[in-house]
Amino acid sequence: MKKKVMKHIPNFITSLNLFVGCIAVYLGFQGNYGWAFFFILLAAVFDFLDGFAARLLKAYSAIGKELDSLADVVSFGLAPGAMAFSVLQQTELHYILPFAAFLIPVFSALRLAKFNVDERQTTSFLGLPVPANAIFWGGAIYTFYDFFVFQPWVLCALILLFCALLVSEIPMFSLKMSGFSWKKYKTQYIFILGCVALLVSLWDNAFAPIIAWYIFYSVLIYIIYPKKAPTK
Repeated sequence: MKKKVMKHIPNFITSLNLFVGCIAVYLGFQGNYGWAFFFILLAAVFDFLDGFAARLLKAYSAIGKELDSLADVVSFGLAPGAMAFSVLQQTELHYILPFAAFLIPVFSALRLAKFNVDERQTTSFLGLPVPANAIFWGGAIYTFYDFFVFQPWVLCALILLFCALLVSEIPMFSLKMSGFSWKKYKTQYIFILGCVALLVSLWDNAFAPIIAWYIFYSVLIYIIYPKKAPTK
């Protein structure tokens, strides 16, 4: 009985990801960007914990994999899309332009579908992971809301850029670590040190720069060590 209950824990945590993601969507459409971003971050915590729980309890399932992707489409696709839509509605081009924001959930879904069938992405990623994309948008809109309202074309250009990054073949490293070896996980440690520096200097405005740092560092590593990229 206990074993049967334990195997459902990862799916329960994934369901929490979906639940708080729905709240983020609602708040995003309402223009409550601070709280919408908070719930996106909370969804990211649950997204990490469900995988951790599945590995710890050895409770893997086909349903869990599908549920995880469906939850991520909402929490990390539709939620940031709702935030961007709300911002674009407040611009002088509010009749047509806001619908460009829905490219974020569309390309997030494409990214997740691609990830699910791509056997190369076991220890690293090809393209920007959807949680990182969502954190960028949540942080960018929270920090640069006023700028985006007066410069909507910059926001639209960023939407196109990040949609391209989601489905790109650019290798990006994973933060998953199975130990504390500096030699083995030097990439992750250097990235974390950069994140700490950004958090200390920018505090709650650091999230979008942290994702920009992640993208830049991933591309830099690929340029220096192209052989480390996942291959078929």
